[in-house]
Amino acid sequence: MQLHSQFNIVEDVLIVRLDGELDHHSAARLKIEWQEWLQKKEIKHVILNLSQLHFMDSSGLGVVLGRYKEVKQLGGEMIVCSVNPAVKRLFDMSGLFKIIRLESDEVFALTSLGVAS
Repeated sequence: MQLHSQFNIVEDVLIVRLDGELDHHSAARLKIEWQEWLQKKEIKHVILNLSQLHFMDSSGLGVVLGRYKEVKQLGGEMIVCSVNPAVKRLFDMSGLFKIIRLESDEVFALTSLGVAS
């Protein structure tokens, strides 16, 4: 299964929606595409919606961690939302949820950043 990514901007928040499988085959392409979006506009925060992501491996975690560091340098925050149990377990085991906030859904994540959807 392939990875499909969708990027939307709401005010200063980049919303990244992933669908499919994020593995070593798709990680490099996602990294480049995500970085281009971060540089396009005045982005401060990122919401990563994983409701349709069925699989992620360590290279996917590396892409997420790298973009987290870029967002922190901008003074922003990254929020992950709508995570299925298998992907959530990977985030928990890696310790990423100690630095990246988890919210139940995209609307709540936007609201928590002070942005009306």
